[in-house]
Amino acid sequence: MKNNLFKISLLFLGTGAFLSSCGSSEKQEVVAEDVAPPMEIITATKEKLSTELRIPAELAGFQQVDIYAKVSSFVKELKVDIGTQVKKGQLLMVLEAPEISSQLAAAESRLRSQEAVYMTSNSTYKRILETSKVEGTVSKNDLEQSEGRKNSDYAQLQAAKASYKEIQNVQGYLQIRAPFDGVIAARNVNLGAYVGPSGKGSELPLFTIQQQEKLRLSVYIPELYTGYLKSGDELSFNVKSLPGRTFKAKIARMSGALDSKFRSERVEMDVINDTKKLLPGMVAEVLLPLKAQDSNYVVPKTAVVTSSEGIYVLKVQDNKTLRVPVQKGREIEDRVEIFGEIPENMQLVKSASEEIKDGTPVK
Repeated sequence: MKNNLFKISLLFLGTGAFLSSCGSSEKQEVVAEDVAPPMEIITATKEKLSTELRIPAELAGFQQVDIYAKVSSFVKELKVDIGTQVKKGQLLMVLEAPEISSQLAAAESRLRSQEAVYMTSNSTYKRILETSKVEGTVSKNDLEQSEGRKNSDYAQLQAAKASYKEIQNVQGYLQIRAPFDGVIAARNVNLGAYVGPSGKGSELPLFTIQQQEKLRLSVYIPELYTGYLKSGDELSFNVKSLPGRTFKAKIARMSGALDSKFRSERVEMDVINDTKKLLPGMVAEVLLPLKAQDSNYVVPKTAVVTSSEGIYVLKVQDNKTLRVPVQKGREIEDRVEIFGEIPENMQLVKSASEEIKDGTPVK
């Protein structure tokens, strides 16, 4: 009887040990599965990413000039005012300088006197030359002296003409004329004001003239985006003073160099402004359509890790992860361009993180 009870006890103990060992094995399998969670894998594909960038720009007159006085003088007449439409060569202002008139009169007097002297010496030389044709009547020395006086008087005459013309040119500076068609944007003098090339009279320009029928739109493109534009591209822009209206202009000039301070390239567009709705000095917003010329790899932003160790993606190779360094390009919504040594159809972990090390098993 005792032997039978002992055998039954051993049977129950063995059965409990077996069940206990089975439960432990199943638990270990669950833990092992938790250590290597499943990862979503994607394939890196190429596409042409198109984005838009809004950059502030400035409108300016295609031509703009500040006009100053060439000589010291006083304002005698004002022919135009702010907002006046002027044509090339139109008289804008008349200045007065009495001393220039006196200098011109004196120069003219010297010119007339020198003309008379030259006419006399030239006539004398011609008579002596004619007489010298009869042998023995005039010595060779007298003929040469007469010719020398004539040449000297002619040189003095040319000097007097140059002096007279110079003062005439100076007097011409007393009339200020428009250098091109445009609008008077500023006027800083009144009748009787003193103006001049130096001193207090030259602190401000007499006038500022702007050409407004054609404007110059200038925008600075950051270095990252300079490769997406070329001369002749048409861009859209708008201004705050005319909400809801969109204007277009084509790229006419590109500087071809980066500004050393802002690392950006100056791009200019010519804007035809026949309606005069746009004004020089307006701040505009230019819309840049950045269309890639070649296809590049585009992946979700979650697939790119940015850490102290650099920028990389997690490549899946032989069912294990491997970090591949990359460079980021443009970003749009939840996608980003990547550049680097990326083989075709490379498998990547979609949701990468720093916690995933090289060699992590991928389920």
